[in-house]
Amino acid sequence: MSGNGNGAATAEENGPKMRVIRVGTRKSQLARIQTDSVVAMLKAFYPGLQFEIVAMSTTGDKILDTALSKIGEKSLFTKELEHALEKNEVDLVVHSLKDLPTVLPPGFTIGAICKRENPYDAVVFHPKFVGKTLETLPEKSVVGTSSLRRAAQLQRKFPHLEFKSIRGNLNTRLRKLDELQEFSAIILAAAGLQRMGWQHRVGQILHPEECMYAVGQGALGVEVRAKDQDMLDLVGVLHDPETLLRCIAERAFLRHLEGGCSVPVAVHTAMKDGQLYLTGGVWSLDGSDSMQETMQATIRVTAQQEDGPEDDPQLVGITARNIPREAQLAAENLGISLASLLLNKGAKNILDVARQLNDAH
Repeated sequence: MSGNGNGAATAEENGPKMRVIRVGTRKSQLARIQTDSVVAMLKAFYPGLQFEIVAMSTTGDKILDTALSKIGEKSLFTKELEHALEKNEVDLVVHSLKDLPTVLPPGFTIGAICKRENPYDAVVFHPKFVGKTLETLPEKSVVGTSSLRRAAQLQRKFPHLEFKSIRGNLNTRLRKLDELQEFSAIILAAAGLQRMGWQHRVGQILHPEECMYAVGQGALGVEVRAKDQDMLDLVGVLHDPETLLRCIAERAFLRHLEGGCSVPVAVHTAMKDGQLYLTGGVWSLDGSDSMQETMQATIRVTAQQEDGPEDDPQLVGITARNIPREAQLAAENLGISLASLLLNKGAKNILDVARQLNDAH
């Protein structure tokens, strides 16, 4: 830039080339790694842009002595970041998609869902149990997890084990496992361990027949202001069509069930030969009562997207103008249909009891 004091004007005249895009993130090491990966993808698309990372602590990072399901706050890991977005202190925020509620506060939208990594859960064993599996752990071994979803499914599958809440970021949880002698193993998302470069700690991957995953698990979401068309266009290039459609179906399923982290709800999705398959389930807190079903829908993603006149293009909090609307609606309808099927078969009772028991403890 010239030193004549017109730097800002020059930047404006040149459009977005000179802009600094401010990216909000949580402070944890994993959050920073995830944010760096999204910024790297954006830089590849927009080499002329600069990116500044703004890290902050969220409520969920600060309350570490209470199980997530007990705190009763849907935006535990997002509220402070959204506040910064609202005040225009950042332009976009990178989240683990599973942390984003299915109904976002007014004025926000998910402008991009990046290609999903391994969505499954992984077991990390205490050093003295390396080589074991959950099945072969000794009777009454204590397994740590911060998730009702994991505990309910695994208690049902492995009744000889005890499940106990463990909180903290990945580094903290691994340290508690290795140093406290309290846990024989802990359950973590495989994607987080991969992103941290800790694949060597994975002793077992849990497949859907053992433990279905959380809605959106393994995918990153980029949240922006809903009316910031410039930023929506900028981040929209990151949408991965298959991940997007799978996650729309999953989020629609969860939203229609009115589930959250205070009840055990889990999913599994797959795309094959133009068919989107969605399996969804609900469990009682101890896993003794459960219900799950699978449905499929034909999804066409080849049609050219035309910008329609919709006032609100969002589906389950997501805006994706560059992906055919028809395909998005088919994915959303699949999620709603599966949730309706489960509700008609009595899932509401399982969820209501789970909610009441969770609130009472």
